[in-house]
Amino acid sequence: MHIASLRVELEITDALTLKDKRQVIRSLLDRIRNRFNVSAAEVGRNDSVRYAELAAVGVANDRQFLDRVMGKLLDLIESEPRVVLLEQDLEFL
Repeated sequence: MHIASLRVELEITDALTLKDKRQVIRSLLDRIRNRFNVSAAEVGRNDSVRYAELAAVGVANDRQFLDRVMGKLLDLIESEPRVVLLEQDLEFL
């Protein structure tokens, strides 16, 4: 059994209020969960209007499969025009 943990820090470029930020984050998290079948949540910078920290965790029998899934997940985040990926940290347990 392999476990992959991905943590990303994002800047939400169009957010003027926490409501704006949460709308972007909620949409992104829903797409991540539905498309990749991983657990995902906002784990930091909850009170910041422009910044967010997200985490996603996946479990599988094959480490290469998890590596591909996390790579595609990062591609999805980078393709979102309302956010800028500032930092990423991928760990395998």
